[in-house]
Amino acid sequence: MKGTSLIVSIVLFVLVAVLYLLHFTGTGIKTNDSQQTVSSGSADGPKIAYVKADSVILNYKLAEDLHDVFTKQQESYSSEYANKRRSFEKDAVAFQEKLQRGGFLTEDRAVQERNRLAGVEQEIMRMDQELTGKLGEMQTANSQQVLDSLMNAIKRFNADKKYDYILNSSGVLYGNEGQNVTAEILKLMNDKYLASKPK
Repeated sequence: MKGTSLIVSIVLFVLVAVLYLLHFTGTGIKTNDSQQTVSSGSADGPKIAYVKADSVILNYKLAEDLHDVFTKQQESYSSEYANKRRSFEKDAVAFQEKLQRGGFLTEDRAVQERNRLAGVEQEIMRMDQELTGKLGEMQTANSQQVLDSLMNAIKRFNADKKYDYILNSSGVLYGNEGQNVTAEILKLMNDKYLASKPK
């Protein structure tokens, strides 16, 4: 039994030594071509590029114009809300002062005024929610418009380039700058947008 165990140990040792030599000398069995292509990144592999979408959004003329319109609308809504709020607060202070000095002829008249002010306050709160909702919808629509424009530009760009994949650089930890097509995509987008603007 001991002799058999010794023979098995020697055979295993020799096999491990042979595998070790084959592995580190590079004369071993070749892996299949698809694995070599992907791991080596040879010219036969997938053609990949990437776009810095955040850079496109910051420098795209349409995105700038949409942001300007959004900002003006936001300022308009804020001003409208602030005016209503100031007017309500002024009326509420006047009501409180009149109530404290006994300026209402009857208690019913005071209750009516208090209820009116409560209704105005509710209206202001509804207005705030409505304006916030409108701004949210506007921002979503603007983002969708920019994204649609980016996707259309990528499709037009890739019609000639024939990339297999065009990635968003936010998911790429490292990328060869030669595969960064952001400037080309941004130029396509700005050229198309500026050509469509009325002069």
